[in-house]
Amino acid sequence: MINIDLGLFYFINSTLSNSVFDKIMPFITNHNHWILLYILVIVSLLWKGGKEGRICVLMLVIIITLSDQISSSLIKEAVGRIRPCHTLSDINLLVPCGGGKSFPSSHAVNNFAAALTLSFFYRNYKWIFFSIATLIAFSRVYVGVHYPFDVIGGAAIGLIISFGVIQLYKSLSQKIMFLQMPPPQ
Repeated sequence: MINIDLGLFYFINSTLSNSVFDKIMPFITNHNHWILLYILVIVSLLWKGGKEGRICVLMLVIIITLSDQISSSLIKEAVGRIRPCHTLSDINLLVPCGGGKSFPSSHAVNNFAAALTLSFFYRNYKWIFFSIATLIAFSRVYVGVHYPFDVIGGAAIGLIISFGVIQLYKSLSQKIMFLQMPPPQ
């Protein structure tokens, strides 16, 4: 497994390396560049999304807080995997390495958790949500700060956490009136 992970890492980080991706991927991987889009989505959901939009925002806050804390504070510390940029010398490192642990990628955890949550409420746009999450996860390997299995594991963890909270919401919404959404039109 480690050899497959390492081979995939070098393929993405070195073999696929090119001048276009070397400019685009550092931009994509930086979560600060996504903040305006996140704010616009939240404001749009709260302003134009009605009850469904407000419930979606509440779910996003709960799920991303939960997924981020579970990945960063529990799993990363328990696994303790060192980032490739700290252990490998022959990589294409395009952003600062950072001091945190590698598994799982919190970028992948949080973005896949958000993608599934948004897809639950807005199924017609799920390809957009999952495309963005995949692109961000891929960028983490391309820029040299995560192994492929870090982002694959992160995606799985984010999906599991989101799925669990969505199932809890569905169960509670049948019992608690203000959580019920209007039927689709």
